[in-house]
Amino acid sequence: MKISFLDFAVILIYFAATLAVGYMVGRRSQSTGQYFLANKSFSGWAIGISLIGSIISSVTFLGIPADSFKTAWLRFLPNLALPIVALIAARYFVPFFRRGTITSAYEYLALRFGGSISTYAAIAFLLTQVLRTSVIAYLLSLLLEGITGWGFATCLLVTVGITAVYTVKGGIKAVVWTDVVQTIVLLLGVVVCIVYIVDALPAGLATIFSDANAHHKLSVAHDYNTATASLERVGTGFSLSEKTVLMLLIAGFVQYLGGQFEQSTVQRWCVATTAAEARRSVYVMGFGCVPVWALFQFLGTALFVYFLHFPDPVAGEIAAGTRKAESIVPYFITEFLPTGLRGLVIAGALAAAMSTLSACINSASMVIVNDLYKKIGPARSDGHYLAVAKGAALAVSLLMIGGALLIYTAETVTLTDLILTLVALISSGVPGIFLAGMLTRRVSLAGAWTGLAASLLFVLWVKANDLGLTPDALRFGLFPYYVAIVGNVLSFGVAYLASLVRPAPTQALSNLTVWDQAETPLE
Repeated sequence: MKISFLDFAVILIYFAATLAVGYMVGRRSQSTGQYFLANKSFSGWAIGISLIGSIISSVTFLGIPADSFKTAWLRFLPNLALPIVALIAARYFVPFFRRGTITSAYEYLALRFGGSISTYAAIAFLLTQVLRTSVIAYLLSLLLEGITGWGFATCLLVTVGITAVYTVKGGIKAVVWTDVVQTIVLLLGVVVCIVYIVDALPAGLATIFSDANAHHKLSVAHDYNTATASLERVGTGFSLSEKTVLMLLIAGFVQYLGGQFEQSTVQRWCVATTAAEARRSVYVMGFGCVPVWALFQFLGTALFVYFLHFPDPVAGEIAAGTRKAESIVPYFITEFLPTGLRGLVIAGALAAAMSTLSACINSASMVIVNDLYKKIGPARSDGHYLAVAKGAALAVSLLMIGGALLIYTAETVTLTDLILTLVALISSGVPGIFLAGMLTRRVSLAGAWTGLAASLLFVLWVKANDLGLTPDALRFGLFPYYVAIVGNVLSFGVAYLASLVRPAPTQALSNLTVWDQAETPLE
């Protein structure tokens, strides 16, 4: 379907506004301190909203409503762990990066364990970011292609290209302020859809809640069983072989805890004016994301009720599983929303992805310069490093485009599975090593490498098990959601035990563990 002139105008205004904001706020980024850290000039609320925008992607815009349309609210449970993680991060993690001169997650690892662990973690971050954002760029371009009728390559070049322009030019200032704008736009998009549905239904919100409740669509303890084509209750206790309420909460906790050690998060803490503002940003992110995710979840529920009252053959096929659930939001946008509103919601979908992509581009360029490039060769001028940073940001943008095109032209399902497997392999155990460094004095460099190796071997074993390559006696029923839990527990535990055998040499640990925090004031 080709969008109307009015819809196109709305999208064009969104692109123009994003470019204008990015250019205006980032035009003075003439040093690496400004380009990467904005000279520590941001308030907590702006950083927090920026973090929300970065966490929400095209996967959120399409995937969450699709899941609640087809199933219920079970997979909302992991999100409830984020406020707890935020409280922990604000209390214990922010001080590591606001005391002294550390500005990178991997700079901390270099001080705690040495350059080899730091380099491995930095490269793992870069690879996983490019792989993940290639999938996001692919999904966004596919959505835009289906809605607008433009070619896939055109949609990809427009969205990633515009994102790259303001990010490469303006650095972190452009990223944060455009994220703030994009978060507002994406929230407007989802609210517009919900309001339209509420207005169309008899008794509005009351109808959504009553009908959804009657079909168990608001339950956090029901999931869709493909064998019976119905919602069924799931367990509540501990299990490593199936989805349960408790295990999804634990999985969410581990996932979001690991996210606090990624450079795209740590960098935001470092651009705050003070440590108090950095902590405030964590609270805004941790407690702000949950209601935003709930809005997307509620949109899927509202769509289910809407099509109960206004039956539609395509929606029926999606509900029955003969069409992909992820197509429900694009279908609703194109076929049911009025002109003008359609353009606003499309802009919201664009905003959801572009905020994630811009954060990746800038944080990846910072890691390339500070954690990799500066380690080789003699010291250079700040102007030289700024030029390298912009070149690195452009290179990361091109890699995203290349990755998305590769997914599009190859066997999509197989390649996407391969990418997700590579992400799991590359990043396996890294959060566990961060925790081992921060929470213990015992873990040594040799222990850290042993823990990482154990986690990597475990993930390889899981993959071999999934492919049926392991002997029957060694097979196990580990549910995919829990691989990260076991992998990080292994990396932490094995690193500690290995360090008992081979203790670390005497090392000054001031400000490197929670037990050795100096009294120096936080910056």
